[in-house]
Amino acid sequence: MGIRIGILGYGNLGRGVECAVKQNPDMELAAVFTRRDPEAVSILTEGAAVCQISKVGEWKDKIDVMVLCGGSATDLPVQTPEYAQYFNVVDSFDTHANIPGHFEKVDAAAKANGKVGIISVGWDPGMFSLNRMYANAILPGGQDYTFWGKGVSQGHSDAVRRVPGVKNAKQYTVPVDSALQSVRAGENPELTTRQKHTRECFVVLEEEADGAKVEEAIKTMPNYFADYDTTVHFISEEELNRDHSGIPHGGFVIRSGRTGWEQEHSHVIEYSLKLDSNPEFTASVLVAYARAAYRLAKEGQWGCKTVFDIAPAYLSPKSGEELRRELL
Repeated sequence: MGIRIGILGYGNLGRGVECAVKQNPDMELAAVFTRRDPEAVSILTEGAAVCQISKVGEWKDKIDVMVLCGGSATDLPVQTPEYAQYFNVVDSFDTHANIPGHFEKVDAAAKANGKVGIISVGWDPGMFSLNRMYANAILPGGQDYTFWGKGVSQGHSDAVRRVPGVKNAKQYTVPVDSALQSVRAGENPELTTRQKHTRECFVVLEEEADGAKVEEAIKTMPNYFADYDTTVHFISEEELNRDHSGIPHGGFVIRSGRTGWEQEHSHVIEYSLKLDSNPEFTASVLVAYARAAYRLAKEGQWGCKTVFDIAPAYLSPKSGEELRRELL
């Protein structure tokens, strides 16, 4: 029997986790938990249960790792500490400023109940965090740069859709090419928020909406668009569905640093991602860390962990001997 996975929340991320489990022969999907009517939720995996979230306690000993697929704004701050009482858990909490507080709550719940909780798993935070840390350790004299995109920002798209007069919208985050090239050249530029990224919005207006007012509301929105050069394109619903139905994303983590007695040699470390489907890739990272959570629990380790705390070998289905022979 494989590692028994539970999925809590069956949106884009939950469906991505289901697909990722299929690609990992040492795992099996035990159950999907939803706030919706289970009868109305159709999943892809034959034999896996679909249950109302209120029934989750009945699965305490039937699931090895629960993958939490809710949102960072309101779901995960409550759900991860709550379900760490019953299961080993993995989440993709991505509100960077609130990670330390989230860690403390999950750590307390997991330790009190002999469980493992791995938080903030994905590509940023997650894979990008690891690459920032490795690069900082290797080049202590240097500077970090993170660029996101080109890709759909789901949070920013949602913010645009909430503007009065907007029927539907997609927002793309786009790195500024000249800034990216300067960093890659080892020039260590000092870059403002506006100099690193632009934002591009594709908006379908309601019938009676004033386009000029909508554009002004988007461009001046604090925390989302006010600090960026933002372009707003008004398009039809047909164009949006035809050209902007995917959820691509990606980005670059770069550290530029110097070595030598007189700091005479320059080095650039770069890690990049180009993703067809942001949620499916994030789900694939979650599933690898679910394997790590299972293994840590088997060893009797408890408490909250982040990607920094977990040795790479715990992510792989391969044995240590296979890893040394094939990948080292």
